[in-house]
Amino acid sequence: MKASASIRLRFPSEKERRVVFEALVPETKVATTRSKATLMKDDKDLVLNIEANDTVALRAALNAYLRWVVSIVNVLQVLNTY
Repeated sequence: MKASASIRLRFPSEKERRVVFEALVPETKVATTRSKATLMKDDKDLVLNIEANDTVALRAALNAYLRWVVSIVNVLQVLNTY
């Protein structure tokens, strides 16, 4: 792996962090031929580590995971308003 990134995501509550973690863990179990991701809990944060063969694959994986996080948080916000 030649390109890597580590993203630290902080959530306002343990519940929100847990939901995002549980939703994304299955995705980290499936490594592609171009990238691999790991997800860890650290205090109130989630740490997303991505390793990829090149910067194009790294960017694609980062975009996918960050879009998933935003979607999950948006769903949680909608559910909390009802």
